Amino acid sequence: MSTGPASGASVVRTAGLSMDYGSVLALDSLDLEIGGGVTGLVGANGAGKSTLIKILLGLLRPTGGGASVLGHDIASDGLAIRGLVGYMPEHDCLPPDVSASDFVVHLARLSGLPKTAARERAAEVLRHVGLAEERYRPMGGYSTGMKQRAKLAQALAHDPRLVMLDEPTNGLDPAARDDMLHLISRIGRDFGIAVIVTSHLLGELERVSDHVVVLDSGRLLRASATDEFLDTTGTLLVEVIGDDAQRRMGEALAATGLVCRPRGSLIAIEPGPPGGPDPHDLVRDTACRLEVGVIRIQADHRRIEDVFNDAGGGDHVGHAV
Repeated sequence: MSTGPASGASVVRTAGLSMDYGSVLALDSLDLEIGGGVTGLVGANGAGKSTLIKILLGLLRPTGGGASVLGHDIASDGLAIRGLVGYMPEHDCLPPDVSASDFVVHLARLSGLPKTAARERAAEVLRHVGLAEERYRPMGGYSTGMKQRAKLAQALAHDPRLVMLDEPTNGLDPAARDDMLHLISRIGRDFGIAVIVTSHLLGELERVSDHVVVLDSGRLLRASATDEFLDTTGTLLVEVIGDDAQRRMGEALAATGLVCRPRGSLIAIEPGPPGGPDPHDLVRDTACRLEVGVIRIQADHRRIEDVFNDAGGGDHVGHAV
């Protein structure tokens, strides 16, 4: 597979991009730049994710602003963009009486590959997505996970420089979802193809994305490297075991001056003033005095969902299982 853009190179740029359907403002003056690697596009259903992808592919004409994909203007170069980009749609679009092999070969030939090259390319991408042994079966008999893999294979059939994956884990059970996320990571990191992947499941994007773009009601809430979303908060999470251990430990730590609160089965210890005692030492000494076992002490990290919670939209976005 060919090498895509470097992680620092611009893949997508938008300037004042808007899409007004009349009753719904799907995109609201969106200014955005996306580089190489794996970029997660996250937002609740109706946030504008699918609309953005269709505009970038030249399938929808925006009502305002503009954008470029891989240096091509969406207003004039839609055909060139679609020749360089692979697209995996959210909804089922597979002909049930056609095998995955014939389907991918057909789309590879539509992209301009000769018959022999198309067959070689189809065999390669079907092997990469784990459908080598099932490639001659009609896709109507496929499981949901196999259908998603076939859709991913067709998106890779013409050796694109960028793939756009719209809700690729939709309808998958946890095991199949993990497999799909692993494939997405391989595309972005092993094959060097830029990836834009949409999801309303926050934990998924934390796992596979180098960068995250957060949309809410067509507006940009935040765009940054994934690591910047997951910075430590300064809070320590402590898990203890023993008779009434959580309550006793929390009360004893609070008596030392630490600010503590329960978080499920854990004790959350807020950061103390600079120059104060090390909370790790206080946890150790308090656990020894109370004769309770410390299972773990770990730093608390922010999550992508905190961006929605801060903006008041967290109730509408799901979590990966």
